[in-house]
Amino acid sequence: MKKLSIGKIRGLQQLANDKGIMTMCALDHRGSLKKMLGRKHPASYQDMVDFKLDLCRILAPHASAILLDPIYGAGQAVAAGVLPKATGLLVSLEKSGYSGEAEARITELLPDWNVKKIKKMGATAAKLLLYYRPDSDVAQRQLNTVKKLTEDCLTEDIPFVVEPMSYKVGEAESNPQNFAKVKPQLVIETARQITALPIDVLKAEFPADLEYERDESQLLDFCHQLDEASQVPWVILSAGVSFELFYRQVEIACQAGASGFLAGRALWQEATQASSRQERLKFLETTVVERLENLTKVANKYATPWHTKLEASQVDENWYRAY
Repeated sequence: MKKLSIGKIRGLQQLANDKGIMTMCALDHRGSLKKMLGRKHPASYQDMVDFKLDLCRILAPHASAILLDPIYGAGQAVAAGVLPKATGLLVSLEKSGYSGEAEARITELLPDWNVKKIKKMGATAAKLLLYYRPDSDVAQRQLNTVKKLTEDCLTEDIPFVVEPMSYKVGEAESNPQNFAKVKPQLVIETARQITALPIDVLKAEFPADLEYERDESQLLDFCHQLDEASQVPWVILSAGVSFELFYRQVEIACQAGASGFLAGRALWQEATQASSRQERLKFLETTVVERLENLTKVANKYATPWHTKLEASQVDENWYRAY
Protein backbone atom coordinates (compact mmCIF):
# COMPACT_ATOMS: atom_id res chain seq x y z
CA MET A 1 0.00 0.00 0.00
CA LYS A 2 1.32 3.45 -0.94
CA LYS A 3 1.92 5.89 1.92
CA LEU A 4 1.03 9.55 1.49
CA SER A 5 1.66 12.80 3.33
CA ILE A 6 -1.17 14.30 5.36
CA GLY A 7 -2.00 17.09 2.88
CA LYS A 8 -2.64 14.56 0.13
CA ILE A 9 -4.64 12.31 2.46
CA ARG A 10 -6.79 15.25 3.55
CA GLY A 11 -7.36 16.23 -0.07
CA LEU A 12 -8.39 12.69 -1.05
CA GLN A 13 -10.85 12.62 1.84
CA GLN A 14 -12.40 15.80 0.42
CA LEU A 15 -12.66 14.35 -3.11
CA ALA A 16 -14.65 11.36 -1.85
CA ASN A 17 -17.91 10.87 0.00
CA ASP A 18 -18.20 9.47 3.54
CA LYS A 19 -17.83 5.92 2.19
CA GLY A 20 -14.50 6.75 0.55
CA ILE A 21 -16.12 6.61 -2.92
CA MET A 22 -15.45 9.33 -5.52
CA THR A 23 -18.67 10.52 -7.21
CA MET A 24 -17.25 13.44 -9.15
CA CYS A 25 -18.43 15.66 -12.02
CA ALA A 26 -16.23 17.00 -14.82
CA LEU A 27 -17.06 20.54 -15.98
CA ASP A 28 -13.60 21.60 -17.23
CA HIS A 29 -14.44 21.35 -20.95
CA ARG A 30 -13.33 24.24 -23.13
CA GLY A 31 -12.97 23.62 -26.89
CA SER A 32 -15.59 20.85 -27.01
CA LEU A 33 -18.09 22.86 -24.91
CA LYS A 34 -17.57 25.96 -27.06
CA LYS A 35 -18.56 23.90 -30.11
CA MET A 36 -21.58 22.41 -28.33
CA LEU A 37 -22.85 25.79 -27.13
CA GLY A 38 -22.01 27.55 -30.41
CA ARG A 39 -24.27 25.64 -32.77
CA LYS A 40 -26.46 28.69 -33.53
CA HIS A 41 -24.05 31.53 -32.74
CA PRO A 42 -20.45 31.53 -31.41
CA ALA A 43 -20.30 30.98 -27.65
CA SER A 44 -18.91 34.01 -25.79
CA TYR A 45 -16.80 34.00 -22.63
CA GLN A 46 -19.94 34.79 -20.63
CA ASP A 47 -21.93 31.98 -22.29
CA MET A 48 -19.27 29.52 -21.17
CA VAL A 49 -19.12 30.89 -17.63
CA ASP A 50 -22.92 30.99 -17.24
CA PHE A 51 -23.26 27.39 -18.41
CA LYS A 52 -20.61 26.18 -15.95
CA LEU A 53 -22.09 28.18 -13.07
CA ASP A 54 -25.55 26.73 -13.76
CA LEU A 55 -24.12 23.20 -13.79
CA CYS A 56 -22.09 23.86 -10.66
CA ARG A 57 -24.98 25.37 -8.74
CA ILE A 58 -27.23 22.41 -9.49
CA LEU A 59 -24.81 19.44 -9.56
CA ALA A 60 -22.20 20.32 -6.92
CA PRO A 61 -24.50 19.59 -3.93
CA HIS A 62 -24.96 16.04 -5.29
CA ALA A 63 -21.28 15.35 -6.17
CA SER A 64 -18.34 14.51 -3.91
CA ALA A 65 -16.17 16.84 -6.04
CA ILE A 66 -16.30 19.04 -9.15
CA LEU A 67 -13.58 19.41 -11.80
CA LEU A 68 -13.31 22.90 -13.32
CA ASP A 69 -10.88 24.76 -15.56
CA PRO A 70 -9.22 28.05 -14.58
CA ILE A 71 -10.40 30.02 -17.65
CA TYR A 72 -14.18 29.71 -17.38
CA GLY A 73 -14.97 27.87 -14.18
CA ALA A 74 -12.76 27.46 -11.11
CA GLY A 75 -12.30 31.01 -9.84
CA GLN A 76 -15.71 32.04 -11.12
CA ALA A 77 -17.49 29.23 -9.19
CA VAL A 78 -15.74 30.13 -5.95
CA ALA A 79 -16.43 33.86 -6.38
CA ALA A 80 -20.10 33.22 -7.22
CA GLY A 81 -20.53 31.02 -4.14
CA VAL A 82 -21.99 28.11 -6.12
CA LEU A 83 -19.61 25.48 -4.76
CA PRO A 84 -20.73 24.03 -1.39
CA LYS A 85 -18.00 23.92 1.25
CA ALA A 86 -18.33 20.13 1.50
CA THR A 87 -17.72 19.57 -2.24
CA GLY A 88 -14.13 19.01 -3.35
CA LEU A 89 -12.66 21.12 -6.16
CA LEU A 90 -10.27 19.76 -8.78
CA VAL A 91 -8.68 22.21 -11.20
CA SER A 92 -7.10 21.34 -14.54
CA LEU A 93 -3.54 22.25 -15.50
CA GLU A 94 -3.48 21.62 -19.26
CA LYS A 95 -4.26 23.78 -22.25
CA SER A 96 -7.26 22.65 -24.29
CA GLY A 97 -6.26 20.37 -27.19
CA TYR A 98 -2.71 19.27 -27.98
CA SER A 99 0.34 20.23 -30.05
CA GLY A 100 2.42 18.02 -32.34
CA GLU A 101 1.12 15.45 -34.79
CA ALA A 102 -2.29 13.81 -34.43
CA GLU A 103 -0.41 10.49 -34.03
CA ALA A 104 2.17 11.89 -31.57
CA ARG A 105 0.23 14.22 -29.31
CA ILE A 106 1.91 16.52 -26.82
CA THR A 107 -0.04 17.84 -23.84
CA GLU A 108 0.75 21.49 -23.13
CA LEU A 109 0.26 23.20 -19.80
CA LEU A 110 -1.82 26.35 -19.54
CA PRO A 111 0.53 29.38 -19.50
CA ASP A 112 0.66 31.40 -16.27
CA TRP A 113 -1.05 28.59 -14.35
CA ASN A 114 0.47 25.94 -12.07
CA VAL A 115 0.06 23.63 -9.08
CA LYS A 116 1.10 26.36 -6.64
CA LYS A 117 -1.77 28.59 -7.81
CA ILE A 118 -4.24 25.70 -7.61
CA LYS A 119 -3.21 25.17 -3.98
CA LYS A 120 -3.20 28.92 -3.30
CA MET A 121 -6.84 29.34 -4.46
CA GLY A 122 -7.96 26.72 -1.94
CA ALA A 123 -8.64 23.91 -4.41
CA THR A 124 -8.53 20.27 -3.32
CA ALA A 125 -6.54 18.67 -6.15
CA ALA A 126 -4.73 19.30 -9.43
CA LYS A 127 -5.68 17.37 -12.59
CA LEU A 128 -3.85 16.75 -15.85
CA LEU A 129 -5.29 15.39 -19.09
CA LEU A 130 -2.48 13.52 -20.86
CA TYR A 131 -2.67 12.18 -24.41
CA TYR A 132 -0.78 8.92 -24.10
CA ARG A 133 0.27 5.89 -26.11
CA PRO A 134 2.76 3.57 -24.37
CA ASP A 135 4.07 2.64 -27.84
CA SER A 136 4.57 6.24 -29.06
CA ASP A 137 7.83 8.09 -29.73
CA VAL A 138 6.61 10.91 -27.50
CA ALA A 139 5.60 8.68 -24.55
CA GLN A 140 8.74 9.55 -22.57
CA ARG A 141 8.25 13.26 -23.16
CA GLN A 142 4.68 12.94 -21.87
CA LEU A 143 5.89 10.99 -18.81
CA ASN A 144 8.43 13.73 -18.11
CA THR A 145 5.57 16.26 -17.96
CA VAL A 146 3.79 14.07 -15.40
CA LYS A 147 7.01 13.63 -13.43
CA LYS A 148 7.58 17.38 -13.17
CA LEU A 149 3.98 17.92 -11.99
CA THR A 150 4.20 15.10 -9.43
CA GLU A 151 7.13 16.99 -7.88
CA ASP A 152 5.10 20.21 -7.81
CA CYS A 153 2.19 18.38 -6.13
CA LEU A 154 4.53 16.81 -3.56
CA THR A 155 5.96 20.27 -2.80
CA GLU A 156 2.47 21.78 -2.37
CA ASP A 157 1.18 18.59 -0.67
CA ILE A 158 -1.93 18.42 -2.84
CA PRO A 159 -3.44 15.35 -4.57
CA PHE A 160 -2.62 14.85 -8.26
CA VAL A 161 -5.20 13.27 -10.58
CA VAL A 162 -3.99 12.15 -14.03
CA GLU A 163 -6.30 11.43 -16.97
CA PRO A 164 -4.45 9.57 -19.75
CA MET A 165 -6.33 9.43 -23.06
CA SER A 166 -5.43 6.96 -25.81
CA TYR A 167 -5.77 7.83 -29.49
CA LYS A 168 -5.61 6.13 -32.88
CA VAL A 169 -2.30 5.62 -34.67
CA GLY A 170 -1.84 4.24 -38.17
CA GLU A 171 -4.24 3.50 -40.97
CA ALA A 172 -5.44 0.20 -39.51
CA GLU A 173 -6.69 1.88 -36.31
CA SER A 174 -8.80 4.37 -38.27
CA ASN A 175 -11.17 1.39 -38.45
CA PRO A 176 -13.01 1.54 -35.08
CA GLN A 177 -13.11 -2.24 -34.83
CA ASN A 178 -9.33 -2.49 -35.10
CA PHE A 179 -8.82 0.23 -32.49
CA ALA A 180 -11.29 -1.58 -30.21
CA LYS A 181 -9.03 -4.67 -30.34
CA VAL A 182 -5.94 -2.82 -29.08
CA LYS A 183 -7.71 -0.49 -26.62
CA PRO A 184 -7.84 -2.86 -23.59
CA GLN A 185 -4.08 -3.38 -23.55
CA LEU A 186 -3.39 0.30 -24.28
CA VAL A 187 -5.47 1.39 -21.29
CA ILE A 188 -4.04 -1.28 -18.98
CA GLU A 189 -0.39 -0.68 -19.94
CA THR A 190 -0.91 3.09 -19.67
CA ALA A 191 -2.25 2.62 -16.11
CA ARG A 192 0.82 0.55 -15.24
CA GLN A 193 3.25 3.19 -16.53
CA ILE A 194 1.48 6.32 -15.25
CA THR A 195 0.81 5.00 -11.73
CA ALA A 196 4.44 3.94 -11.34
CA LEU A 197 4.96 7.70 -10.85
CA PRO A 198 3.83 9.35 -7.58
CA ILE A 199 0.37 10.37 -8.78
CA ASP A 200 -2.61 9.88 -6.44
CA VAL A 201 -5.69 9.06 -8.54
CA LEU A 202 -5.93 7.65 -12.06
CA LYS A 203 -8.84 8.91 -14.14
CA ALA A 204 -9.06 5.96 -16.52
CA GLU A 205 -10.79 5.25 -19.80
CA PHE A 206 -13.03 2.20 -19.78
CA PRO A 207 -10.65 -0.54 -21.01
CA ALA A 208 -12.88 -1.79 -23.85
CA ASP A 209 -15.36 -0.58 -26.47
CA LEU A 210 -18.82 -1.87 -25.53
CA GLU A 211 -19.90 -1.63 -29.13
CA TYR A 212 -17.50 -4.42 -30.11
CA GLU A 213 -17.04 -6.31 -26.83
CA ARG A 214 -20.28 -7.35 -25.15
CA ASP A 215 -19.18 -10.36 -23.13
CA GLU A 216 -19.77 -9.32 -19.50
CA SER A 217 -17.10 -11.66 -18.07
CA GLN A 218 -14.52 -10.39 -20.58
CA LEU A 219 -15.35 -6.76 -19.72
CA LEU A 220 -15.02 -7.52 -16.00
CA ASP A 221 -11.70 -9.25 -16.67
CA PHE A 222 -10.33 -6.20 -18.52
CA CYS A 223 -11.35 -4.00 -15.57
CA HIS A 224 -9.75 -6.42 -13.09
CA GLN A 225 -6.54 -6.21 -15.14
CA LEU A 226 -6.76 -2.41 -15.02
CA ASP A 227 -7.24 -2.58 -11.24
CA GLU A 228 -4.15 -4.78 -10.85
CA ALA A 229 -2.09 -2.51 -13.11
CA SER A 230 -2.99 0.66 -11.18
CA GLN A 231 -0.97 1.28 -8.03
CA VAL A 232 -3.40 4.02 -6.98
CA PRO A 233 -7.21 4.33 -6.76
CA TRP A 234 -8.83 4.76 -10.17
CA VAL A 235 -12.09 6.25 -11.36
CA ILE A 236 -13.85 5.91 -14.71
CA LEU A 237 -14.19 8.85 -17.12
CA SER A 238 -17.19 9.23 -19.41
CA ALA A 239 -15.53 10.43 -22.67
CA GLY A 240 -18.81 11.81 -24.06
CA VAL A 241 -20.62 8.47 -24.41
CA SER A 242 -24.38 8.26 -23.78
CA PHE A 243 -25.55 8.16 -20.18
CA GLU A 244 -26.92 4.61 -20.58
CA LEU A 245 -23.58 3.32 -21.82
CA PHE A 246 -21.65 5.16 -19.10
CA TYR A 247 -23.94 3.76 -16.39
CA ARG A 248 -23.03 0.25 -17.54
CA GLN A 249 -19.32 1.10 -17.62
CA VAL A 250 -19.46 2.47 -14.06
CA GLU A 251 -21.30 -0.64 -12.87
CA ILE A 252 -18.73 -3.02 -14.40
CA ALA A 253 -15.68 -0.94 -13.40
CA CYS A 254 -16.82 -0.53 -9.79
CA GLN A 255 -17.42 -4.27 -9.48
CA ALA A 256 -13.80 -4.77 -10.60
CA GLY A 257 -12.10 -2.35 -8.18
CA ALA A 258 -12.77 1.23 -9.36
CA SER A 259 -13.20 3.83 -6.61
CA GLY A 260 -15.96 5.70 -8.43
CA PHE A 261 -16.32 7.97 -11.45
CA LEU A 262 -15.57 11.40 -12.84
CA ALA A 263 -18.50 12.02 -15.19
CA GLY A 264 -18.63 14.79 -17.76
CA ARG A 265 -20.67 15.02 -20.95
CA ALA A 266 -22.47 11.70 -20.37
CA LEU A 267 -24.32 13.51 -17.58
CA TRP A 268 -25.10 16.88 -19.10
CA GLN A 269 -24.39 17.05 -22.86
CA GLU A 270 -28.04 17.49 -23.91
CA ALA A 271 -28.25 20.62 -21.72
CA THR A 272 -26.07 22.44 -24.27
CA GLN A 273 -28.93 22.18 -26.80
CA ALA A 274 -31.61 23.77 -24.60
CA SER A 275 -33.43 26.59 -26.37
CA SER A 276 -33.54 28.80 -23.26
CA ARG A 277 -31.85 29.09 -19.89
CA GLN A 278 -35.12 28.12 -18.22
CA GLU A 279 -35.26 24.90 -20.24
CA ARG A 280 -31.61 24.20 -19.45
CA LEU A 281 -32.12 24.67 -15.71
CA LYS A 282 -35.16 22.41 -15.73
CA PHE A 283 -33.22 19.66 -17.54
CA LEU A 284 -30.30 19.99 -15.12
CA GLU A 285 -32.52 20.01 -12.03
CA THR A 286 -34.46 16.91 -13.10
CA THR A 287 -32.75 14.57 -15.60
CA VAL A 288 -29.13 15.41 -14.82
CA VAL A 289 -29.49 15.32 -11.02
CA GLU A 290 -31.32 12.00 -11.33
CA ARG A 291 -28.51 10.62 -13.52
CA LEU A 292 -25.87 11.68 -11.01
CA GLU A 293 -27.83 10.16 -8.13
CA ASN A 294 -28.21 6.86 -10.04
CA LEU A 295 -24.48 6.72 -10.76
CA THR A 296 -23.78 7.49 -7.10
CA LYS A 297 -26.04 4.63 -5.98
CA VAL A 298 -24.24 2.12 -8.19
CA ALA A 299 -20.81 3.41 -7.13
CA ASN A 300 -21.75 3.30 -3.43
CA LYS A 301 -22.96 -0.28 -3.92
CA TYR A 302 -19.96 -1.70 -5.79
CA ALA A 303 -16.94 0.62 -5.69
CA THR A 304 -13.80 0.12 -3.63
CA PRO A 305 -12.95 2.98 -1.21
CA TRP A 306 -9.85 4.94 -2.29
CA HIS A 307 -8.07 4.22 1.01
CA THR A 308 -7.68 0.52 0.20
CA LYS A 309 -4.65 1.49 -1.93
CA LEU A 310 -3.37 4.55 -0.04
CA GLU A 311 -2.76 5.38 3.60
CA ALA A 312 -1.17 8.15 5.65
CA SER A 313 2.53 8.05 6.44
CA GLN A 314 3.46 7.66 10.10
CA VAL A 315 2.86 10.79 12.16
CA ASP A 316 4.65 11.23 15.50
CA GLU A 317 5.01 14.09 17.97
CA ASN A 318 7.69 15.76 15.84
CA TRP A 319 5.95 15.57 12.45
CA TYR A 320 5.40 19.31 12.21
CA ARG A 321 9.13 20.11 12.50
CA ALA A 322 10.08 18.52 9.20
CA TYR A 323 6.78 19.23 7.41
